[in-house]
Amino acid sequence: MQENERKDIISFPVLDKGFVKLVDFMGGDQRATDSARVSFGGSSKGEERDRKLIKYLLKNGHLSPFEHTVFQFHIKCPLFVARQWMRHRIASYNEISARYTEVKEEFYIPEAFRIQDLVNRQGSIETKDLDQEMLLKIYKESINASYSAYKKLLEAGVAREMARAVLPVSQYTQFHWTINARSLLNYINLRSDSHAQYEIRCYANVIKEIFRKKMPWTAAALLEISEEKK
Repeated sequence: MQENERKDIISFPVLDKGFVKLVDFMGGDQRATDSARVSFGGSSKGEERDRKLIKYLLKNGHLSPFEHTVFQFHIKCPLFVARQWMRHRIASYNEISARYTEVKEEFYIPEAFRIQDLVNRQGSIETKDLDQEMLLKIYKESINASYSAYKKLLEAGVAREMARAVLPVSQYTQFHWTINARSLLNYINLRSDSHAQYEIRCYANVIKEIFRKKMPWTAAALLEISEEKK
């Protein structure tokens, strides 16, 4: 999809150069309740009873009705974020190919570097003990050297599919992501959690807000259930 193809699509900026766009949407809260009631040959009982049904479905793990609502997103994020993202396999992905297109000089530059979390060994924590200016210089020099090597390989006649191998995982990529509401809830639950990496949490929080606006009954029911568990 070209950037100027759809004027009605809102782009939500994420990180320094990324974005989330909701390209298409089908269904909603009502679709979930209608899909649940079809089991009994029924139909909507009005908003109040439909909202109660949504809460009942969520609370008791009857989640298949939510599979009938579908979101399609256009995502731009760093490669290392995309590789975490694509572990959510109950969805459809189509990603820009560096075999077919030349990679743009777009790389993620963090606002600040974090240190390794010794408790959560896969995570990181903020700190004031690092020389951020020096580290940013090292980081940028490495990116610039990688992209310079990439361009030189292309100019020498090397195929794009091979030249791309010198590029770092901070490179920005883009993909379309189509996912049903049930799987999207799982993504939001896992990736907006405090244990998820900061960069993917930024995307998950934007998507969580889009979900809240498109499925307000479901979002409200989840909040009520969460409060009841406290």
